[in-house]
Amino acid sequence: MKRVGYLFEQAFTPEALFQAWIDASHGKHGKRATLEFSRCLSSNLDALHQELHSGNYKPQPYIEFMVYEPKQRTIYAPAFRDLVVQHAIYRLTYPIFNAGFIDQSFACRVGKGTHAAADYAQAALRSSAPGSYLLQLDIRKFFYSIDRDVLAAQISRKIKDRRFVAVMLQFAEYGQPKGIPIGNLLSQMYALIFLNPLDHFIKRVLKARSYCRYVDDFVIFGETRQACADFLARIQEFIADKLGLSLSRYSLHRVTRGLNFVGYRTWRSTRFVRKHSLYTFARSAKRGLLESVISILGHAKNTASFRHLLTTLKDHHHDLFNRLPSSCRRRYHP
Repeated sequence: MKRVGYLFEQAFTPEALFQAWIDASHGKHGKRATLEFSRCLSSNLDALHQELHSGNYKPQPYIEFMVYEPKQRTIYAPAFRDLVVQHAIYRLTYPIFNAGFIDQSFACRVGKGTHAAADYAQAALRSSAPGSYLLQLDIRKFFYSIDRDVLAAQISRKIKDRRFVAVMLQFAEYGQPKGIPIGNLLSQMYALIFLNPLDHFIKRVLKARSYCRYVDDFVIFGETRQACADFLARIQEFIADKLGLSLSRYSLHRVTRGLNFVGYRTWRSTRFVRKHSLYTFARSAKRGLLESVISILGHAKNTASFRHLLTTLKDHHHDLFNRLPSSCRRRYHP
């Protein structure tokens, strides 16, 4: 395996840091942290450049807060200056690691979001024999269980620039003995890297015909019940021995029963958003929260739930319906 070097010099030039600031600012120009950093942009970028090249760079403490949907968890938000550094790292490393991911590894990859994952899952259901089975699995407390030493070894197999790797791994630390912080840009990529060996094990060793993963939720389609049971045992052994992980749950059932995956209830013939999304939509519509309503409609656009949601708005929240983008309203057919 060819390892990549000299990334530190490429990632942290003044020009690269300026581009990273552009990336970090995207969609955040009205945020206070963005405005404060941008007000003295030249001096702030110069300070980052000097700290990085002198070896004195340290990320600032995270801003911690709780979210409760879809489940309770702690989010660790980096300071804006540290987000700039993460974008500088991400721009160089994403292509390096992305080249080694399988096509069916979905999440924070270009063209590999939730809609693509849901489309693949439905296509896999349709191509599976009606009497066949699927095996759906989920990792227990995935982000909090990642072994940082294993992650560091995985990264070092691709990147031989020790200074660069040392800066990368600072964003895996968050004051706990294990795990990585949820909320970092780089944590999303680290999650892809950490479970990449599992993907190759399932495809190359187990030779599963139809398989996909979205972060720590993964599914094998179209196998016999016995094959799924055998896969389950071998996957449990692999993630325990190689990655130090365990399963939180699994489901083994016929493909005709469909599955609950990436925010959708999916069958061979149709797809709906989850009930929680319907509840959130109704609550947001009642409160007049246009951005939330548009977001859920975007999530539902390729499902059988979309018309129902638009009808609900039209019948019970007419003013909010009229505030929707015209492209959305045009899809309403009574």
